[in-house]
Amino acid sequence: MLLSICIPTFNRSEKLDNCLNSILISKQQYKETDFEICVADNNSSDNTKKIVDKYKNLLNINYHKNSENLGFARNAKKVVGLAKGKYTWLVGDDDLILPGALKSLLKILKSNSDIELFFVNSYYLNSEYLENFPKPFDTQNIKLNELNSLSKVKSNKVVSFWNLIDPDVSWEFLIGIFLIVFKTSKWIESSKKVDVKKLEEKRIWSNFENTCFFPIVNAYAFKNSKAFICADPLSVNIVGFREWKNYYELVEIIRLPELIDFYRKEGLPLIRYLYCKNFALRNFFSYFLKILISRQTKGREYLDLKKHLINNLFFPNVYFSFFTFFFRKLKIYSKKIFK
Repeated sequence: MLLSICIPTFNRSEKLDNCLNSILISKQQYKETDFEICVADNNSSDNTKKIVDKYKNLLNINYHKNSENLGFARNAKKVVGLAKGKYTWLVGDDDLILPGALKSLLKILKSNSDIELFFVNSYYLNSEYLENFPKPFDTQNIKLNELNSLSKVKSNKVVSFWNLIDPDVSWEFLIGIFLIVFKTSKWIESSKKVDVKKLEEKRIWSNFENTCFFPIVNAYAFKNSKAFICADPLSVNIVGFREWKNYYELVEIIRLPELIDFYRKEGLPLIRYLYCKNFALRNFFSYFLKILISRQTKGREYLDLKKHLINNLFFPNVYFSFFTFFFRKLKIYSKKIFK
């Protein structure tokens, strides 16, 4: 088996239906059978099993339902443990695989057998777009020329792992599970290094490990490896219905800077570290303020004054973010006044 597409899921059967249907459509352009789909159901109470059964005769699916909700990180670890493929592609249950993705990806994997890690670009698409079409959504209805891609890289190339830690490659520094295809056995072995007790904390994004489990393991496993950048988007990242959207500010200005600090400890070069850390703090002032005072924005209880404020005061964007916030508000108020 060459590739396992691994999908952790919980109570999002409608989204999973779209995801599996997108894989089925992509399979029609790739007639070989050297890939499988693994689904780890985090003890859903909806009709997730029924949706999986609908595709069982059409796709090679390995389905497992947990006896309890393990939390996202442990369920992601569980689903990779089901994989039989040499390589694994972790995708969200709300992500979509493009029609030509399997053909393109499996060709790249076969042509680069010495590579252990692959970055695969992705498009953004608002969830509202899907509501205009019958269910499950048909990915052939996507107008790709109207979408923006996550990565700014324009051509395929082989780089070192640390060259992936770049806002032009991924502004969220590889935290998105759908961006990476990796060598399964090496990833599983490296996942054992992460503190299991931190992963057992089920409150959403409550600590660094249960938020950034995926990129942590990637760094442990592949920090000394070459990586292949696939510039052409192979998936679509659906935005608009994330259950954790009220934690977005916490993830961007708290967890991502923590991730950059972790990368530095693992070997990220100093100049790249300073550049990436400063970039990650570009919205620091407004987001930190929202976390402190907004009823909708979550994560105040996870803030550490020394770790998340004082230690970041050395970076220029902490201060520039204040002026960015100020002028943004001034522009909004000016439009209202002179409308």
